Amino acid sequence: MAQTTDPDVLVVGAGAAGLASAIALAQSGFRVLASGSLDLASNGRTVALFEGSLRFLRSLNLWPELRPVAAPIESIEMIDATGSRVPIPRLAFRAADVGLPALGANIETDKLVARLAEIARRTDGIELSSEWLVDIAQGDAHVRATFSSRRSIDTKLIIAADGQRSTVRAKARIGTRRWSYPQAALTALTAHEKPHQDRSIEFHTRNGPCTLVPLKPREGASHRSSLVWMMSAREAERRRALPPDSLAREIGREVDHIFGLMRIDGGTGFFPMMGMQVTRLVARRIALIGEAAHAFPPLAAQGLNLSLRDIAALVDCLAAARRRGADIGAPESLRPYAQARRPDIALRTSGVDVLNRSLLSDSLPVDLLRGLGSLALSNIAPLRRALIMEGILPGEISVRREGALFP
Repeated sequence: MAQTTDPDVLVVGAGAAGLASAIALAQSGFRVLASGSLDLASNGRTVALFEGSLRFLRSLNLWPELRPVAAPIESIEMIDATGSRVPIPRLAFRAADVGLPALGANIETDKLVARLAEIARRTDGIELSSEWLVDIAQGDAHVRATFSSRRSIDTKLIIAADGQRSTVRAKARIGTRRWSYPQAALTALTAHEKPHQDRSIEFHTRNGPCTLVPLKPREGASHRSSLVWMMSAREAERRRALPPDSLAREIGREVDHIFGLMRIDGGTGFFPMMGMQVTRLVARRIALIGEAAHAFPPLAAQGLNLSLRDIAALVDCLAAARRRGADIGAPESLRPYAQARRPDIALRTSGVDVLNRSLLSDSLPVDLLRGLGSLALSNIAPLRRALIMEGILPGEISVRREGALFP
């Protein structure tokens, strides 16, 4: 809803992380301006949200409006297709192992953003604007933001949710460490002959994982999955030029025709693989969340789940500062956020990096370690349950209300 006064917080970026943070802030009583263009491109991208994220979304009363476009993920299966000289057993992580009806849910990114934007539009305390931020001026009492329209506002805090090429981060002179991988990812929505039975299936190859994740059915496509297929940059260029039928045949061969005949059921995307860490999560009246703060390959579906934990921690810190009567943009108000998030971000970033590089390495010692790890997880139930819980329900996610996942 439109506002007539300067906001308490400016959120830059209108993707899923930016919109979710604006809604969470408004529900906590802050006046919010969320700026940026909605990314509603149909490029085959989806987000798998695990139990911790779903509890956070339920705490904001968002899940009832998102659930109709989400498909439950009951299990995650990992199949080694690297040609390893060491036998690597097939792994299965099931919701039943940890007493849940599902590990999480998968949603098409454009549908998620569209629904969050609609919720934000009708939420008191939020103004949505498509303006682009072009400059910031950090002061002692406020930060001034200037937009492409030449409008300027003063606010106590800017939250950067504007992605890997963050304008806010650059203007605040927050440094980054970047690295690349010899891979690209193909994303696509697929329809297939056989049901997925709510299974997410990962084929681990020497070029990285090829993953199929359940999607909701639609008219004319009873069985659907989203695809994230890591491959060499050269293969990505070749496949980018293929007609849909030829691409679908190559996908079918890569996943050993596990779901029968396949076809492309929407847009596709190709993305180079890279990683990024920031030197700091906060600056004077600036806080970074989401891909403005961290980026890594789409393995283990950690991206938006990590971003929602950023949001939960930041909103908690800002609400605590307000209760103390403190300035929400002051260093002492933002420092707890950085301290709380740094370990989790470092763990996920390094974990994904190690997993990805282990698949790319044709090394007998590395394969031996992968084989021993998979064998232990297959045979030691408490270890498997602990890994599942660490993946889907890290302890620090905010939970304000409980509720069933798919009642």
